[in-house]
Amino acid sequence: MDDAKKIRVRFAPSPTGYVHIGSLRTALYDYLFAKKNSGDFILKIEDTDRKRYVDGSVESLIKSLSWLGINWNEGVFLNEVISEKNNSIKSKTYPTVLEIGGSGPYVQSEKLEIYKKYVDQLVRDGHAYYCFCEPERLEKMRNDLIAEKKAPMYDRYCLHNVSEKDINKNLKNNCRYTIRMKIPQGEIIEAQDLVRGKVKFNTDLIDDQILLKSDGFPTYHLANMIDDHEMGITHVIRGEEWLPSLPKHLLLYRYFGWQAPKFAHLPLLLNPDKTKLSKRQGDVAVEDYIKKGYLKEAIINFVALLGWNPGAGETQEIFSLSELVQKFELEKVHKAGAVFDLKKLNWINAEYIKKLSIDDLYAKALQFFEQKEFFKTASAEKKLPEFLKKVLAVELDRLSKLSDVGENNQFFFADNLVYEKKLLRWKEMNDADLKKTLEKSKAILKNISIENWTKEGLEETLMEATEDKRGELLWPLRVALTGAQKSPSPFEVAWVLGKTESLKRIERAIDLFD
Repeated sequence: MDDAKKIRVRFAPSPTGYVHIGSLRTALYDYLFAKKNSGDFILKIEDTDRKRYVDGSVESLIKSLSWLGINWNEGVFLNEVISEKNNSIKSKTYPTVLEIGGSGPYVQSEKLEIYKKYVDQLVRDGHAYYCFCEPERLEKMRNDLIAEKKAPMYDRYCLHNVSEKDINKNLKNNCRYTIRMKIPQGEIIEAQDLVRGKVKFNTDLIDDQILLKSDGFPTYHLANMIDDHEMGITHVIRGEEWLPSLPKHLLLYRYFGWQAPKFAHLPLLLNPDKTKLSKRQGDVAVEDYIKKGYLKEAIINFVALLGWNPGAGETQEIFSLSELVQKFELEKVHKAGAVFDLKKLNWINAEYIKKLSIDDLYAKALQFFEQKEFFKTASAEKKLPEFLKKVLAVELDRLSKLSDVGENNQFFFADNLVYEKKLLRWKEMNDADLKKTLEKSKAILKNISIENWTKEGLEETLMEATEDKRGELLWPLRVALTGAQKSPSPFEVAWVLGKTESLKRIERAIDLFD
């Protein structure tokens, strides 16, 4: 593939506070598509909507994508990450950001003069016009149309009723205005979408879109088309919600005389009840899942499957990032909405947790232990790495996210278990038999050496002593060690607690019968 046809894609998020799961999917598909085809992946910032801007969100966005392993080769980077680059330029808008590459600026708020130049060209060529309508008039017009059950489209009052003389007078008097795109009437626009195939649009149903707002900032429709052209973008991958805007964008390419890129519109993300994914029904920010202890590999794996699979009857569901690059094709993205299934994410995350070594799991889980109240009040020896790694070894196959560490096994960290004596009872056992079986467990454990104090050694010894009455020995022992209705096996619990603590807890249980 020669340079003129080299694939170039871009991710253009708005700095509005967090990375939406849907935005992450777009960025991931951009990355996979570029890597698969030896292309360029660009990160630019779409910050022309200043009302929604959240301070620090650009830096947070860059850090989140970098942490997830989604890397780009051109665009905006944090200055603290990349200190020197031959063609790097300090961003005028965000002091901590460097712009790297030859087709910038990569921050839209730094390109206002460029956008103004192009929109003036559209006005001169008769493809756009000034609109001086006051917000009150537009609101009334909109409400009237809705009341008449009509689409709330602009009525072109300024196109038909404002003369060139009036325009010049208004501009001279610094009257507030917007610039609207002039949509041709009675035309059918056809396009080939890489996901949806052929799509058609009737221009009679398309509003005269505002291209330049009264504050001098361009709308998405103008800015992104200009950016994509100047950056040589060959493929635009974006959400289905932008599909109704496609004819406007294709018209802009026509008006400017530019070749349009290829478009791929990704399916909507849905809640389990098939409504559009929203904050009302759960977390939609990537940062929320990072804070809950989902591994980056699991997040990437799960998000990749939100609307795509390798097809051809393949049943593989666990993919490394390199495997996703190898298998990803836009043509295998689904048209139908993709359901965000938290159970599926938990399963995938659990599979990745199981692959971790205990040392790696400890390193990742420690911060989550430190957030727990039961951990903060635990004795010093129960905060040691050796003890925590044993807890994690027991929990390894049961964890779906790291924030759950210790949550269901708080008894490991307790100094004095509190529980009702009746919980120790196995079926119809009386107090005398319960005390007797607890004393038997104590004697057995007391005779096991420290060297043999392993899960396997404990299980082998205790199972031999059950004499086909497993529940009568193991149930009271497990409750004595945990004080819980449900818990891991007594072998695992005793191994974690150690010999001294295990015997101490059994003695406390025996004391309940005196």
